[in-house]
Amino acid sequence: MGSGKKPVVVYGASGYTGRIVCEFLRQYRIPFVAAGRNAERIQETMDHLPGVETADYEVVAVDNTVAALKELFTGRKVVCNTVGPFERFGEPVVQAALEAGIHYIDTTGEPAFFELLQQKYSADFAAASLALAPGTAYMYTPVDIATRMLLEEGDLDTFEAVTAGTFVPTFASTQSIYSLFSHDARYLKDNELLAWPPGKGFEVAVPGFAVNQLVHPWAGGNMPLVFRDHPQVHTYRQFSGNTDRELMEGLIALQQQFEADVRSLPKEEQKVAMDKIVDEIEPFMPPREYTLVHKSCDIVTGTGSAGGKKIVIQSTSPYTQSGMFQAATAVKLCADGTQKAGFVTACEAVGHKYLMGQLKSFLPVKITITDL
Repeated sequence: MGSGKKPVVVYGASGYTGRIVCEFLRQYRIPFVAAGRNAERIQETMDHLPGVETADYEVVAVDNTVAALKELFTGRKVVCNTVGPFERFGEPVVQAALEAGIHYIDTTGEPAFFELLQQKYSADFAAASLALAPGTAYMYTPVDIATRMLLEEGDLDTFEAVTAGTFVPTFASTQSIYSLFSHDARYLKDNELLAWPPGKGFEVAVPGFAVNQLVHPWAGGNMPLVFRDHPQVHTYRQFSGNTDRELMEGLIALQQQFEADVRSLPKEEQKVAMDKIVDEIEPFMPPREYTLVHKSCDIVTGTGSAGGKKIVIQSTSPYTQSGMFQAATAVKLCADGTQKAGFVTACEAVGHKYLMGQLKSFLPVKITITDL
């Protein structure tokens, strides 16, 4: 870069996922800015970064305002945003990225925020030849990869995706889960978005487990929104789950409680009630994932009038995957720009084959493809 500025900003670098993004940027030997509200906390995190002595980075404290973030972003190329809940904190980061002229990627699992960016900012990012790629993370990128592999068959139009991971939700993920309850979970059927019944779980057979796993629409997931205008796809349903059944049963019970106690309130009162719940969650940092314990299984089926195929991607460490996908996408955007401007997924921005190759480079991966 002519300015000599470090090209990538990791916003939320002191958080669980932000730290992992920094670890992978170090692996790629890409200079980065570790940014967030508290410089001391960020520096403490960076001091424990594996191989920190070989990382080229700087720590910057920045407020969550468009003006402050724009000043930080100007002259750089990509921001990796890991600060959630994104409905509460994400939009200033997007606005600042657009005004500074840099690519934006994040880890959101909040379909309402995902759709907001799709509708409000896509045209402006496209006009600036920039990528706006929310949901660059586990729960979305692996099933997006698998879906695009199936779309290459040419005759598949109906899709179902399941993510089943063994992991401990982070503080930010837990906050986001609560914020999801205030929105209808939707799926795509015959090119129309329809609402799931709230507070309902579904049993699904997951390779690697003798008993069925409990999954949930998880606010509908991002994939139905990604493919609702795709010329080949007319139906898409997405489910997500944790292989800790008690955790999933507790999640479903919480949503049922929300439906009973909060859903009938006026919208503003709902927001106040949800913000109160989110703010009362005590901050915590789960232990780092164990490669041999925290596993993932992503399943996508695609069918058409003459049958179909199923792809299963088995790997490990879901949050580690999120950090890797963030870093890999940022690196490619820095080097080559985006393959498609405006609102995109990471697969559309840098290519699903590239992202699968990077996943295989860092983690064990097994891909199974069967006819249906």
